[in-house]
Amino acid sequence: MPGFDFFSGEGLVRPFITAADAESMAASLFGVTGTARELGSQQDRNFLISTEDAPGSAPGSAPGSAPGSDASGGAQRYVLKVDNPAFSATELAAQDAVMVFLAARGMRVPQPVTGRNGRSRQHWPVADAAPLPVRLLTFLEGPSLEAQGHLAPAVIRALGRLSGTTALHLRDFAAEGLNRTLQWDLRNAKAVIDLLVRWVPAAETRAQLTAIAESAAVRLATVESSLRLQTIHGDITDDNVICTVQPNGHHLPKGVIDFGDLGTGWLVAELAVTAASVLHHVPNNPLAALDPIVAFDAVVPLTDAEIVALWPLIVLRGAVLVASGEQQVQIDAENDYARHRMDAEWRVFAAASAVGWEEAEVAIRQALGRHPAGAEPRPAGAEPETFLPMIPALTGGDYEMLDFSVTSPALADGLWQAEDAEAQLARAALTRRSVAVAPYGQYRLTRTPPLARREPATFALFTEVFLPAGSKIVAPAAAVVAEAGDDDLILTLAGFALRLGGIRASLPHGAVVAAGEQIGVASPVGRVTVQQLAYPGLADPSAVPRFVPGSRAAAWATLAPDPARLLGLAPRASVVDPAAELARRGGVMAAAQEKYYERPPQIERGWQELLVDTHGRSYVDMVNNVAVIGHSHPRFTRAVSDQLALLNTNSRFLYSALADLCERIVEKSPHPSLDTVLLVNSGSEAVDLALRLARIHTGRRDVVALREGYHGWTSASDAVSTSAFDNPHTAAFRPDWVHIIDAPNAYRGTHRGTGAAVEYAADLARLLGAPGGPGESLAAFISEPVLGNAGGVVPPEGYLALVYEQIRAQGGLCIADEVQVGYGRLGSHFWAVSQQGVVPDMITVAKAMGNGYPLGAVLTRRDIAESLAREGNFFSSAGGSPVSCVAGLAVLDVIRDESLQQNAEAVGRHLAHRLAELAERHPLIGMVHGLGLYMGVELVRDRKTREPATNETAAICERMLELGVIVQPASERQNVLKIKPPLCLSRESADFFVDALDEVLQGGW
Repeated sequence: MPGFDFFSGEGLVRPFITAADAESMAASLFGVTGTARELGSQQDRNFLISTEDAPGSAPGSAPGSAPGSDASGGAQRYVLKVDNPAFSATELAAQDAVMVFLAARGMRVPQPVTGRNGRSRQHWPVADAAPLPVRLLTFLEGPSLEAQGHLAPAVIRALGRLSGTTALHLRDFAAEGLNRTLQWDLRNAKAVIDLLVRWVPAAETRAQLTAIAESAAVRLATVESSLRLQTIHGDITDDNVICTVQPNGHHLPKGVIDFGDLGTGWLVAELAVTAASVLHHVPNNPLAALDPIVAFDAVVPLTDAEIVALWPLIVLRGAVLVASGEQQVQIDAENDYARHRMDAEWRVFAAASAVGWEEAEVAIRQALGRHPAGAEPRPAGAEPETFLPMIPALTGGDYEMLDFSVTSPALADGLWQAEDAEAQLARAALTRRSVAVAPYGQYRLTRTPPLARREPATFALFTEVFLPAGSKIVAPAAAVVAEAGDDDLILTLAGFALRLGGIRASLPHGAVVAAGEQIGVASPVGRVTVQQLAYPGLADPSAVPRFVPGSRAAAWATLAPDPARLLGLAPRASVVDPAAELARRGGVMAAAQEKYYERPPQIERGWQELLVDTHGRSYVDMVNNVAVIGHSHPRFTRAVSDQLALLNTNSRFLYSALADLCERIVEKSPHPSLDTVLLVNSGSEAVDLALRLARIHTGRRDVVALREGYHGWTSASDAVSTSAFDNPHTAAFRPDWVHIIDAPNAYRGTHRGTGAAVEYAADLARLLGAPGGPGESLAAFISEPVLGNAGGVVPPEGYLALVYEQIRAQGGLCIADEVQVGYGRLGSHFWAVSQQGVVPDMITVAKAMGNGYPLGAVLTRRDIAESLAREGNFFSSAGGSPVSCVAGLAVLDVIRDESLQQNAEAVGRHLAHRLAELAERHPLIGMVHGLGLYMGVELVRDRKTREPATNETAAICERMLELGVIVQPASERQNVLKIKPPLCLSRESADFFVDALDEVLQGGW
């Protein structure tokens, strides 16, 4: 029996029902007394009914169902549905039946509740009109996705998986009432758009919707007879799923609601509707829809015809949403739900229509690992024909290949940021050769913006030839002129098209040219671009981009392949795959080797405070405290290179750089007593040496260290590293000579408030005097003056003075580990220990000291250093080598000459102010720690309990990467965003970081 027919009466207005009416319906029809609150709906009326019934007192319900209730087991919650009377009893019966059917198969769906008369469908009388159908459904507790901002890939995949699982079960469901003609059935999409497009206010948009519908219909016509039909839900979207909230704040879809669009339809339409619903959450990344597509396909594999139809259906879904929405808000002026949805629906349409049919289909096939039926998995355009070189100037071999890529040596010292960088390199090449070629397929660093929230278009889909103006250009094979302009030409050849730029031609449209026939000459600019298009009949050649982002490069490399063979050149392009590089790394490295990010970009270049991946995407680097003066600093690079060209040996030999560096470090000493330097090759080695010096000098063995600290990987430095995050078994294997006291964290530590310094110092006194404590065996106390491992926590004022006094009274030495926090990073002080107003007996330093070159040191008193002689000579192979020393001198020179310490103070103050303002608006920020350019943003779930937002922090770091910022978690709880960038960090980059963090905290992660 035929069901509802949308085309028999245009538009459905919701029944006029108030909350009071809904309460009366629930009570009189179902025996449920409670308060009603209206929920959104396009064409029906839905109300949430909340009661105070005791458990077990709920009215009758379908087998296996349970009313929604809160965690206390008290209040019951239901959904009262007042269906539009346009829908028949048979259709509504099918919806009730399918919910029971899916629940029996383990799915989380609402269940129909039986009323006082024993039936689930009731009727409410209306004066002068037909009775309204009324149903009561159990309420699924949990949030939907609709109100979420950004959706993470894992969430989108879960939505696709749930859609696929529903479709798999519905394959076996049949009932009367499924033969319906709905406006949401994508088989009717073009007709719906044609009917409703007049409701769209803007003429330009009406024309766009009509054109989209026409184009999609043409594409669908080739496959629609092969599309599978079955029962589908028809509306598994972000607002029709119920989620469980994960520890990281992600909402993972687990249940399905709203079966109002149930009917027979194309199986692939189920997926198209789901995929379209994620696009308004990620409007700048339409191909995020690939995640639910892959997840759906893993449950219900798509056929070749369904792959062809999928993107047209996604675009049509967006078009139907906007046309229907515009109509609904005009015929139902009180429908706030429809009005609220309009912005999101326009974003869906805009995102989906931004990707062409060909690109989308290729991208889907690549994501699924499928090729068209009968097609061989070979690169497009790899036909066996022989072509004549179209630029004869290249045939003599007198040309130079230009390198505009991310790893190009020619773009060193920041040249890549110059507007004319490409022209500079080309001009230089043309002084050496007659022709220069910028090959197809390079991710051009020259197109990388330094601060960009979105992925830039850097992948070149063309070959560019720099040559003298007037150079001859010929047809590589028989061709027809498709388009001709002042400086461009499009030819169609057998199987592909060719777009040429920078060419002067006088050929008319439709002209036929033979192989080798001249088609034009290079324009006066002398830059000829050659782009090959694999599908001239399906793509508008003039609309094909010249550059695309890395995420879209693989698809476009199929549609616009390398034209090298047409120029007589060897193909050179390959789409860089960071996933393959990660797998290669995993094959030869231990699993314990740390890595950042779930899907890490492949970083191959750095400049100042920027890191650049192989796709030409730049990131503001907020974590590399090693590169203290910035990545790839020209002065540093040249100093190290020049010294390598002269000499690199070890410190047993005599050369001036060794004393030069040691004198410069002593000049920076926080006190005249610290006058002697011992050079090593790392922070771990520096700490190890300092501990050894303390033991030799005092003749004792015991060391006091702070809880949650990290000091290195050698046996001794690891022994005093107490961070359970870095070593979960640290307590079990800690040697008996190490004694631990609480870290002086006045925000979340044992003692808080104004008296925290005294209380923490009292803890030390108790340890020193306790039986089994270090007592007379105390050799040293070691700590970071600012708690870097905790995320830049500054100890309470006066803490180190009280501690150092006690340690020295006991005969021990005081070691300040400045490997992370020293060397001007705090801005106000060169050494972090100076911030506490104390003088240690030893300072350990590394990381920043060599700007990435292996170099560390212990700065101490002469008498302590001379203690080493009691155990023999001292030597470190790389520590103090000529190159290491020159590297260290260059770092100190740049810090001084470029005022980097002062920059750390100024930018650090600005950053602290911006973060404090952010904390006022976002309760997830519990505290901002640190000074200068060593800071930490501590994230908490509750500001009162200070429960660490550990999982959220990890997810936020992943999202920040998508927005162009590299930041990582720190602290024992991994809930602090550590901020320790190169000291050259600009105010603009600091603002970029804060603005990105603001976007994430507002829009989700």
